[in-house]
This record gives sequence, structure tokens and C-alpha cells, in this order.
Amino acid sequence: MRQFVVIGRDVPTDPDAVSLSDIPGAGRLDLLCRCVSAGVFLSHGIRESVRVHLVIADAFTVTFDADTLRHLHPDERNVAARVRDALAAKEDAIGHMPADVSPGVELRRMGLDATLDRLVGEEGGSGRGPDGTLVQLHEDGDPLVDADPPTDPVFVLSDHHDFAPAAAESIADRAERRLRVGPELLHADHTITVVHNWLDTHGYASY
Repeated sequence: MRQFVVIGRDVPTDPDAVSLSDIPGAGRLDLLCRCVSAGVFLSHGIRESVRVHLVIADAFTVTFDADTLRHLHPDERNVAARVRDALAAKEDAIGHMPADVSPGVELRRMGLDATLDRLVGEEGGSGRGPDGTLVQLHEDGDPLVDADPPTDPVFVLSDHHDFAPAAAESIADRAERRLRVGPELLHADHTITVVHNWLDTHGYASY
């Protein structure tokens, strides 16, 4: 399983504030939608064993599970509509029990800390949990090409903002390692594509 946790600091939690005619105006939701597409889609298909978690305003987490997704298309408008539907269902998320939005899409009443704890364990731990190993994607990390992929990685990255101080501290307390995908700064969705290629080609002998 590959998982990506993307922090969206400015996305509104009110579904009525998400306009499909102005997706960037909803806290750069367009970028988060591209992260979902980069995470779960292949050309003419959907990846297996991939989940993308969008942490919205440190209050809710919308999860896209590639193994159970149905009727989702890679364009921003389609993905944004699914995020809006998830936010509209937030009253059905009770405690840490998810609200089922549509096949393969869930919303949990969880911010970043609770989401990371659910995936890789509590802060101060090894960075390994029941679902994977936490890897922070950051411009100050070690080169990706010099690292060996962990088993069941959980990659965490931010939207167009740098990590907020509290989020950076939470991630540092839980992450097993910090990696940089290359010498240039990339958009979050492009970073996900590079990471997928790194994992896809690890040990690949020929093209």
C-alpha cells in the first residue's frame, strides 16, 4: 500500500464555499484535486493499493481509496465535486467513524495529528505503524534517489504553503525519514508523480 497525506491549510470546511466554477478560489482546492489525480490514476486506469488523504483545515480528512473508487474522473472539477460532497456529509462523521461519501471516498473528523496517529502511530514513535512508514517530502530532505523505498510508505507533503510550525513538529516527531525528490522545487502533484515513478522503477532492470 502507498499512501499520500496532503495538507490543505486554506480549503474551506463549508461545502457552500466550494464553487466548481472557481476551484482555485476555494483555498487552492485545485492543487489538492491534482494531487488526488496524480495519486490514484494511471493512463486509462486506476492504480491499485493507493490511498490519498486530504487534510482540510486541520479539521477533516477526506480519503480516496483507489481499490474501491468508482465513477471518479481525473479532471479537477470531478474531484472537487467529490470533496464538496464529502464536506457536505461531515455531520455523518461521528468521532473517528467515517462518513461514507461514495464508493472509495470517506470523510473523517480528524486533523493532521489524528490522521498520522491512525496511519503510523503516536508521536515519538518509530515512524512505523500498522499501515505503513511515515516519510516527509521536504526540500531539506535527503535525496530520493539515494534512499531505499520503505515498506508500505506513507508520504506527507504540504500544498502551496510551507509546513506550518505545529504541523512540521508533529511530522518530525513521527517520521522515519525526510526525503527530497530532486534539485528543483515541484508542485505537490508533480512530487507525487515523481514518488510513484521512484517506487514503480525500484529494482527495474530495463525499460
